[in-house]
Amino acid sequence: MTTMTEASVREFKMPDVGEGLTEAEILKWYVQVGDTVTDGQVVCEVETAKAAVELPIPYDGVVRELRFAEGTTVDVGTSIIAVDVSGGAAPEPAPAAAPAEAAPAEPEEAEPQGRTPVLVGYGVAASSTKRRPRKGPEVPVAAVAQAVQAELNGHGAAAPVKERPLAKPPVRKLAKDLGVDLTLVTPSGPDGIITREDVHAAVAPPEPVAETPAPVPAPAVAVYDSARETRIPVKGVRKATAQAMIGSAFTAPHVTEFVTVDVTRTMKLVEELKQDKEFQGLRVNPLLLIAKALLVAIKRNPEVNASWDEAAQEIVLKHYVNLGIAAATPRGLIVPNIKDAQDKTLPQLSAALGELVTTAREGKTSPAAMQGGTVTITNVGVFGVDTGTPILNPGESAILAVGAIKLQPWVHKGKVKPRQVTTLALSFDHRLVDGELGSKVLADVAAILEQPKRLITWA
Repeated sequence: MTTMTEASVREFKMPDVGEGLTEAEILKWYVQVGDTVTDGQVVCEVETAKAAVELPIPYDGVVRELRFAEGTTVDVGTSIIAVDVSGGAAPEPAPAAAPAEAAPAEPEEAEPQGRTPVLVGYGVAASSTKRRPRKGPEVPVAAVAQAVQAELNGHGAAAPVKERPLAKPPVRKLAKDLGVDLTLVTPSGPDGIITREDVHAAVAPPEPVAETPAPVPAPAVAVYDSARETRIPVKGVRKATAQAMIGSAFTAPHVTEFVTVDVTRTMKLVEELKQDKEFQGLRVNPLLLIAKALLVAIKRNPEVNASWDEAAQEIVLKHYVNLGIAAATPRGLIVPNIKDAQDKTLPQLSAALGELVTTAREGKTSPAAMQGGTVTITNVGVFGVDTGTPILNPGESAILAVGAIKLQPWVHKGKVKPRQVTTLALSFDHRLVDGELGSKVLADVAAILEQPKRLITWA
């Protein structure tokens, strides 16, 4: 029969799949107890505060135990699966040991009174030393004398003897004049002597006792109608997003500026690029040209691409652009970014955008893809919204919101014509981006979208 020793069992612990994460939720197990796994095989999917990640096992063996059920949040460093790497079959439960024959009972010794009980299996060492009798409470001599005197008098019980209070003759006379019983006065003098002040205090009217306020009833526990309400625990990506937005909104002083722009020429360019051979198989949409316009505007105004170092009280200028794209997923809003987006050609940027969106929708975005962003674009126009006041992604200097593109009456070449129009909103951190710089960036983006040929001359 094959047995599993402790040496043959490997414990796979929850890794830190992001930088500084402390926990992750097990979304799905891909293996069960008894399954054979190989090095690099994905055994489960977990969700961190940043993304859903698949975990590969780093060795070969047979699954012996899944430590946690799906839906459980586990701390980083905690064992989540046990694998037998010896290659043996699953261990069979060992037969229960037969109970030993009971030894003949020995006569029990009477336990001495007062012995302290001991744990089973830990005896009391034998000793010939006799325990010293416990000393009882001391009885005052006066009480003993009183009891003896009562016995002698045949009373059976003696009346309590009142000690004579200590006080000087003038104090006693004062007490007599005021009708104060000195035995009822609390002394405050040295060695328990009653003073004149003690006597006067005894005849003073008692201070009014403050009424105890009525206890405040505890707030009633909220009652929820489960038939009409649904409570959703906030965890994972949604919890991290909520915390990040609170931190950003109440740390960075936000300023938002708006501009409405005619993007008719940009929409025509989008249709032309869809027919271009260089963009075959690529995702071409208005977001592509808006992203390129923002990159050009940052190139013309590099000071906007920065972050605020609170500890050093410094502005950190970035010589690269990691362009974040806000993506709505079933697990919540995430913001992966395109690394070094400033160096990409338009077809390369299109391919990167397509891969980013696809990965986000599948829930496969890695934590690394969401770290190190410098500026972000959020496209609320896909929901039919005109615009908004976006909140900065923590650590970034600016975020551009793109509204819905609609056919509207517009003055074009002196005449009112139907044109494709949208509204852009740029929020920025006013500690490092002033109104002039923010306005220049937004104006440059608008100018490029109105005349996309500027992409060639300004890029």
